[in-house]
This record gives sequence, C-alpha cells and structure tokens, in this order.
Amino acid sequence: MVLDRIGSRRVLLIAALAAAVLVGGFAAQNLASSTVYYLTPSEARDRHIPVGQTARLGGLVLPGTLRYDPASRDLGFVIGDGNASVTVVGTGAPPGLLHEGAGAVVEGSFTSDGTFHATQVIAKHDEVYAAPTAGATPAHRTGP
Repeated sequence: MVLDRIGSRRVLLIAALAAAVLVGGFAAQNLASSTVYYLTPSEARDRHIPVGQTARLGGLVLPGTLRYDPASRDLGFVIGDGNASVTVVGTGAPPGLLHEGAGAVVEGSFTSDGTFHATQVIAKHDEVYAAPTAGATPAHRTGP
C-alpha cells in the first residue's frame, strides 16, 4: 500500500513536469516568432548579406548625417555601431523620435552600391524614464 502511494506520487510528479515542459516549449516557440532581431552594420558586413535580400539593421544615427526633404519625402542618414557604418536611404517622413545620436532599426535591403534602401524606419527610444515634475505640464500638451 505504501509502495502504491509512492508510485502514484511519482507518476503525478512526472506528468506535472512533462506538462510544464510542454507549456514552456510552446510559449517559447510562439514568443520567438514575434521577437524582432536585427544585425549591426558590422554583422551585416561580416555575413555578406546579398543584394536584394530583406534584412534589419540597427545602430546609432551618426551626427551630421540625417537629412530629410519634405518636398520629395527623401530620407537619408548613416547608422553605425562604432566599427562599421551603413548609408541608409528611403522615402517617407522620419519617425518623430529619429534624430542624430539616437538608435534606429531599419528594414529593407542592400543595393549594389552598398547603400541600404529602407522600407521601414523605426526610431529606438532610450531606456531612461524620468517621471514628470509635480504640477508641470508635459511638453506634448499644448492646450488646457
């Protein structure tokens, strides 16, 4: 009788562990598909990404390189990672948080001359959060 009790506890424990492993594996697989990966300019250079293959690059917008022409909607800048840099060109208005020295992730493909033609530009914000001062009006609010 004692052996039956110990045996049933083992079976229950093994079943619970198997269920936990299955749930964890399923969750990890689903989360991996929604994760956004990107290469740094150095990694893209080292991997020899073929012309026309869709890729994501991430880095800092180098100072003095950001340009945008509202009339033609041409956007251009250079992103770098400290070791390599890539010239990025695209069309469309830049995201509001995109500025020189800020992080950016671009999706698109390399052209034959080595520039990166971006179909999507995402500005990364920093992780620093500063709580608003009590009684102060946030900068984005213009009216009462």
